[in-house]
Amino acid sequence: MSDSPRSFVEKGSSAHFDVEFDGVTDTFHFLLLPKTTMLAVAAAIEPLRIANQITEKPLYNWYTLSETGAPVTCSNGMRITPDKPLESLPSGAYCFVCGGVEPERNISKPVLSWIRRESRFGRKFGGICTGSFALAATGLIKDQYFTLHWENQQRFREDYPDLTPTDRLYEIDKGLITCGGGNASIDMMLALMERRHGPKLAAVVADMCLHGRATSSKSSQTTASSAAIGSRNPHLLAALDLMRAEVEDPLSMSDICSELGVSRRQIERLFLRHIGQPPMHCYLEIRLARALAYLKETNMTVADVAVATGFSSSNHFTKRFKERYNRTPRSYRVSWS
Repeated sequence: MSDSPRSFVEKGSSAHFDVEFDGVTDTFHFLLLPKTTMLAVAAAIEPLRIANQITEKPLYNWYTLSETGAPVTCSNGMRITPDKPLESLPSGAYCFVCGGVEPERNISKPVLSWIRRESRFGRKFGGICTGSFALAATGLIKDQYFTLHWENQQRFREDYPDLTPTDRLYEIDKGLITCGGGNASIDMMLALMERRHGPKLAAVVADMCLHGRATSSKSSQTTASSAAIGSRNPHLLAALDLMRAEVEDPLSMSDICSELGVSRRQIERLFLRHIGQPPMHCYLEIRLARALAYLKETNMTVADVAVATGFSSSNHFTKRFKERYNRTPRSYRVSWS
């Protein structure tokens, strides 16, 4: 592929927006790891294309990369043929590492070596979805605010106990740009667009994406969970947050009530009304869901997964897992792999 900027679309849209352009095209590179999430990648690139289209100016240029230049199979089974293999990035380029499912298994040593080398040459890196795993492995995350997809955050904390991701949609801090993936990629790119070309362009691009108003970086990735359970009751949401945070060493009902300053009866009533099951049943569901993720996305043994999700023994874990998923942890891992 030519190294010249991509052509912007001059026709095909009735929307038009005039913007002052200093002639400097911003270039983004997207490194696609195996099993990357296509939604997150497309949601990052489409706002750039739309901005070029409606302004009829080459505001942005973008390239996709893979380790060898070979097509990358996404988490949905579809394949993306990248523009380039790994190569030296031009001065001023910014590269997003685009992860997906099983992030630890899909980061190769050559990729990590390339990121370290390019970073030493002053190139900047960010992460989309689970891309922060690669950034942490190369030592690029230090004291910056950063994030990654909420489903993978517990495992990330276990691998990198000195690093704490936020639960926000995206973070832009000290040159590090990260987002949780999904539609948060749109919000992240709109925020960058607003900083570079102003809020009006970002608003028009958001409308073209049918995205409504751009969401603040302060928004949590899991605000939709309150809608899913039909309640914004602070005690209920706080109890769920506690359960998700304390999976390896499960809290007792007394601990939860004491932490929240409410009675056992009140918590039980809230869970039954809004979730349809007692608190400790819900807690068990959360732990088993975490175990399922570990079996899918890590090389942890069944015994290690049992310990990491708060079960007293592998036998106890296997029994509970089979009751919930109708198969043993080992058979599930075999079928998944």
